[in-house]
Amino acid sequence: MDALVDYLSRVARYEWWVVVVELLLIGLIVYWVVDFLEGTRGERLFRGVIFILVAGVLILNLVVERLEFLRLQYLYKGFLIAVLIVAAAAFQPEIRRVLIQIGQPRIWTGSSHQLSRTVEQLITAVTELSAARIGAIIVLEKQVALGEFIETGVRLDARVTADLLKTIFYPGTALHDMAVVIRGDRMVAARVQLPLAEAGSVDGVELGSRHRAALGITAGSDATCLVVSEETGAISVAQNGRLNRNVTEAEIRSYLTGKAGEEVPLVGRFLKRHHT
Repeated sequence: MDALVDYLSRVARYEWWVVVVELLLIGLIVYWVVDFLEGTRGERLFRGVIFILVAGVLILNLVVERLEFLRLQYLYKGFLIAVLIVAAAAFQPEIRRVLIQIGQPRIWTGSSHQLSRTVEQLITAVTELSAARIGAIIVLEKQVALGEFIETGVRLDARVTADLLKTIFYPGTALHDMAVVIRGDRMVAARVQLPLAEAGSVDGVELGSRHRAALGITAGSDATCLVVSEETGAISVAQNGRLNRNVTEAEIRSYLTGKAGEEVPLVGRFLKRHHT
């Protein structure tokens, strides 16, 4: 108890407004990171790292320095360096996504006709697949190339049409399993194998392989995934390692045209990248 009082008295020596500003800045940074990682594997990892660091600092200041455990203090500083190295490796997908978002262009140019046509074809395909309860996963490539995953599938070079997408995912066809990758207004590959996110649940519902694949590919890139559940017919959209379930046709259109939040139009980015 004396150690805690002594520690608080040392903190009280600073100007109160300086302490308040510092705490607010720290709180805002932590809130932004947690909000960015919400719903991903990194969220739990980040909470664990923060707990270890806070607990370690308190123990170091309240016990180790007061009792002059110099060896423990030295080991703890080395432990902090190890934690930072491990965290940098563990948060690699999240760090990559942050850098991608920072470097993304905010202005896009492209054919509004192509944008509108591609969006409507995608919406028609997923809504009709949903009505028939045919499972599907469609990956929309953006700034980060997905060549390493495309190579695992069957190469295509076809214009995006609802009829072709429905044919590909129809049960029993040679290409119906796994994902279709779309680049611009072209379908570039089918039967593409995607990385699976760790097993878990969203809103208390256990995720199947399609939804885990959608989370896996969007956690490590800036791609967007449309997923149709084979069991329920529900349509989901995955972005930035997050899954938005049971979206409506209007919500899908908002995601694809950039009207959901502050996103730049998704297909517009595709068209800029490949048609300008």
